[in-house]
Amino acid sequence: MSKTFASAGDMAEKRVSFDEIGPGLYAFTAEGDPNTGVIVGDETVMIVEAQATPRLARKVIDCVRSVTDKPISHLVLTHYHAVRVLGASAYGAREIVMSDAARAMVAERGQEDWESEFARFPRLFQGHEEIPGLTWPTTTFSDAMTVWLGKRRVDIFRPGRAHTAGDAVVLVPDCEVMFTGDIVEYHSACYCGDGYLTEWGGTLDVIAAFAPQAIAPGRGAALVGPDMVAAAIESTRDFVESTYRPAARVAARGGSLKDAWEAVRAACDPKFSDFAIYEHCLPFNVSRAWDEARGIETPRIWTAERDAQMWAALQG
Repeated sequence: MSKTFASAGDMAEKRVSFDEIGPGLYAFTAEGDPNTGVIVGDETVMIVEAQATPRLARKVIDCVRSVTDKPISHLVLTHYHAVRVLGASAYGAREIVMSDAARAMVAERGQEDWESEFARFPRLFQGHEEIPGLTWPTTTFSDAMTVWLGKRRVDIFRPGRAHTAGDAVVLVPDCEVMFTGDIVEYHSACYCGDGYLTEWGGTLDVIAAFAPQAIAPGRGAALVGPDMVAAAIESTRDFVESTYRPAARVAARGGSLKDAWEAVRAACDPKFSDFAIYEHCLPFNVSRAWDEARGIETPRIWTAERDAQMWAALQG
């Protein structure tokens, strides 16, 4: 395991791509850094995921302006994590949309998550001085809602718990394109530290049942075509199961967190060690898998102090 905590030493800039994945639909990706989706309607634009800071959000806006001058009216945040939401102020959107469950998590643990993520991955928080505070939605929904961007329909709904308790996805039915947030990843590690690993597979089944023709995942390259979509869904499923099952076996025999760490590494390293942010995610993933297997249903709140304690225990 790297002796540098999480991604504290990762300061290398990533190459940005801006790919059209359907008519008027785009994926902003950056070699495993958090992705953002763009939906161009008849009259306005919807953004899916804000980035971590206004400075990073302006990189997205520059790409949007390369394809349209329509105003940005809506910002959808698929969950509450700081790297996804704290750049929201840059867009000037009149509507910021989250699920009720995601908003509740901002209230419960948003500040702690911000402080924890800032220490884990400082590169993603360049320009953090501009962040005005926690990002709160102007609009929430319980299970599903529909937004019309002129004549273009956009469906936003909760497919089930996976990456967090409040995950939402965004579907554009006219071309069967979906923006999944961190429920689906491509050649990037899933972050499971706030997740529901035993429910994740069922949530992937819900997404797969829509037979998307393209997906903008949470991290990694845009997924275009049913074969690439299916491969990413199954890779995500394998990653989550390969994390949970060894940890559960250790928990069943009364083993320690360090024992679970070694068992998960043995299962995951051969398949996933070259994935983006693999080393970053692994200790948090093992901690949550071990907790869930021991009957702790609700993920414990990560704080900078808890991060450090966990890291020290695994280093030892």
